[in-house]
This record gives sequence, C-alpha cells and structure tokens, in this order.
Amino acid sequence: MSCGSYHEWSRQSRRQFFTTAASGLGTAALASILAEDGLLAAQPDDPLAPKQPHFPGKAKACIFLYMAGGPSQVDLFDPKPVLNERDGEKVPKSLYEKVEFAFIKPEEAVLKGTSREFQKQGECGMELSSMLPHISQHADNIALIRSMHCAEFNHHPAQLTFSTGKPEMGRPTIGSWLTYGLGSESRNLPGYVVLSAGRGASGGSSNWSSGFLPSSYAGVPFRNSGDPALNLSNPGGVSDAHQRRTLAALNQLNSLRYDQVRDDEIASRIAAYELAFRMQSAAPELIDISGETQETLDAYGINRATPTPTPFGQPLDTFQVYSTNCLLARRMVERGVRFVTIMHASWDQHGSLEKDLTFNAGMCDQPIAALIADLKQRGLLESTLIVFGGEFGRTPLGQGGDGRDHHPHAFSIFMAGGGIKGGQVIGATDDLGWYPTEDPVHVNDFQATLLHLFGFDHEKLSVRFKGLDVRLTNLEGHVVEKLLA
Repeated sequence: MSCGSYHEWSRQSRRQFFTTAASGLGTAALASILAEDGLLAAQPDDPLAPKQPHFPGKAKACIFLYMAGGPSQVDLFDPKPVLNERDGEKVPKSLYEKVEFAFIKPEEAVLKGTSREFQKQGECGMELSSMLPHISQHADNIALIRSMHCAEFNHHPAQLTFSTGKPEMGRPTIGSWLTYGLGSESRNLPGYVVLSAGRGASGGSSNWSSGFLPSSYAGVPFRNSGDPALNLSNPGGVSDAHQRRTLAALNQLNSLRYDQVRDDEIASRIAAYELAFRMQSAAPELIDISGETQETLDAYGINRATPTPTPFGQPLDTFQVYSTNCLLARRMVERGVRFVTIMHASWDQHGSLEKDLTFNAGMCDQPIAALIADLKQRGLLESTLIVFGGEFGRTPLGQGGDGRDHHPHAFSIFMAGGGIKGGQVIGATDDLGWYPTEDPVHVNDFQATLLHLFGFDHEKLSVRFKGLDVRLTNLEGHVVEKLLA
C-alpha cells in the first residue's frame, strides 16, 4: 500500500468504511463469505479455543501460589525434633562434602532448629507449623509433599526448573503448556493470568513465559492498580467504534499474511487484538469486588493492615494486595481462566528469619485458607487445583545469626483440590531434614502429576522444536500415584 493510497483510505467517512466492499468491514464481510464458499482462506483458528486432553482429567483450572525465594520447610511443614535437639552442633562432613551451597561455608556452619511448634491437624493428623493456623484447618483437603528435590541451588535456575522443567531460558512454563493443551474456557479474559505481591521474583517473566510456544499461551500480568492490563483502555479521543474499525482492518491484513506464511505467531497476534478489545469490558468487571459480601471480604482479609516496617523492601500494602489476589483468582476461575499464578517474593530469608518468615506466613495464611474454603463452598475445589510452593527450601543449617541458605535437596510443597487425595503426607526426610528418605519427588515428577490431573500424558504433550519433541518434564518425570484421588 503506497503512502498516498493510505492517506486516501484514512480520509474515508464512517459510512464509506462500513459500506464499501473494497475496504474496511465490507472487505471483512466479503472475505468471510468467500471463505465459507472455499474461495478464500479463512482467518486462522483461535489458538485459545477449548481443546480436549488425552483423557478425562479431574482438574479444569489451576491456582499456583508461587512463593519465590524458597519457604523454610523445617519452620513450616516438616517438623524435626532431632534437629531441634542438636541445635548449634557442627555439621557432619558426610552431609555436606558433595553438596554445593549458595553462600554459607558448611565447615563453619552449625545446625539450626526451629522455635516454631508443630501440632497435628484435622482427622488425618498432619503436623503443621503454628505459623499457619488458618491453612491448618484444611489439613484434610491438603496433600503435603515433604520429599521434593531438585539439583539447582540458585534462584533463577531453580525457578526455571520449577516453572519450565529445566534450568534453561526460552522454555514454556506450566501455565503455557496447559493453555496450549486445553485452550481457555473464557472468551473475554486471558487463559493464563499472573498476579503479584511483594518484590519481583529473581526469574522475572521467565516464570510465566510461553517460550517457543506462540505468545497466546504466555501469562498475562494483571496490575494491582489502574487498568488490569497495561494499555487496556483506549487513548483519549479514540472511541470503541473507531477501535473496532481499526481492528477489522488489522485483522484483514494479518489474515492475508497468515494465508501466505502460515506463521502461528500471526494467529496469536490476531487473537490478542480481539481479546484485548473484549477485555476492555470484562477485565474491569472482574476486578470490581464491590459485589462480594462483607463476609467474603472479611474471610480473605481484604482490609487487613500490613505490619510495618515491612521486611526485605516489601510494599506497604502487601497484605491487602495478596488477599485481593486470592479473591481475584477465585473470580477468574469462575469466569473460565485456565491458569492463575499468584507470585510472591521474597521468601529468601538468609537473615531475619524469625521476623521475615512471620511476616510472610501472616500475609498468606488467612487468604489461602479462605480461598480453599470459598472454592469448596462453591463446588469448584474438585475441579480447581491449588499448588503452594517455591523453587526450593532452606537449609537445616543456620546462616549468620538468624537465617538459612538455599536447600534444593529436600523441601516441601502442598496441593489441594483438582483430583488430589487430601489428608495425607507424601514422602519423608531424614532426622535433620537434609535428604528424602521415603518417596522422593523430583520437580519433574510433580509436573508430570500436575499434567495428569488435567488429563495429559506428560510424555505425549510435546512440541517439535529445533528437530526435537520437547516436553515440560524434559526426559524425566513420573506420575506420583499416591497423590491421586
């Protein structure tokens, strides 16, 4: 299109744009008719259209409570009375001689117990820390894995492994694989949404990237103020009708180019433009929680004050934002969003463990418990998988006066809903919490199990990339049958 013809086209009146068959919506309508008659290639299929899994899965949506930085399992989930008894002792060389640490010098370090009490909870008798009194009330709905492990001992590589299956940049994340495999049940919201509170995670957007999959399957960050998504509102002076006409023209050009090169990224671009237009009305309605009952708002702790001073540079509204994010996650699942990540950083307590862990646990305990109860009351827990975890845990060794280093060799996560058999503990660790001694679960095993809950064989959900069939679980992973209801 020449510059002159472009200006001539742009000066057309609204009536001309709508009625002229040579441009605008007339062309779009004509193209649709010709496509139906087989005389012109139709627009590419919506990449987020619902799809069928390999077999019927019990989970339909996932809320991933991503605690970036590494929650301390020996203070929260894995009681170690022997570690407490040996507090302050030197570490046996046999434990650390083949282990790498991020910061501490093990020959100088000492064992560090916890001051936190653990009590049996629910009919199942699961032992959980006194730091989590609200989550503890749902012990019978929770499957706690105490034997998680991976090889990566620094944040970004470990977050890549936890999110993408392998410590490499450019790979799709779990949410991207699921939206690729299943599509989305929402027409007016993204299939994969990211909410955040606290500081940014070390891995940044690599924790919700679509990698080598088309960008339609990437997580869409929602903001905590202003437009839910960046640049969602029209600029001043641009009406909805004007934007609709612009989109029609863009989609026409993109469809013509797609017909020539068949690039999936063009289909993603078309879908993104259309979704953004629909989101202009759906997203503001989503984040408007004024219609929720006061009982619901109080249960999530929406109006809680954030204790000050906040640790580790966390914002002054961290408690309120995290509570709101948990409520928004439920509202998203109700509206058909496939995967919601609630990212919170940081749980990286190299120092000030007592104070900072108290802050973080207090921030998340009440709203997560409310989320589980809310989903259950609405009949959504059976089809909504909840995951709580970080990229690794913390050492049974002390760092400095009051801290713990990174510990990928044995850590804890929990799952609930979505086909999980609650009220059980999977795996065990040795007396010091150093290594798994029973039912070790690698991160790839966890990922294989998650895909299974959604109806996928993790060995068959793959994409051809650079001559290889690449999958989430790399070349590893098996389904943890004990987790399945």
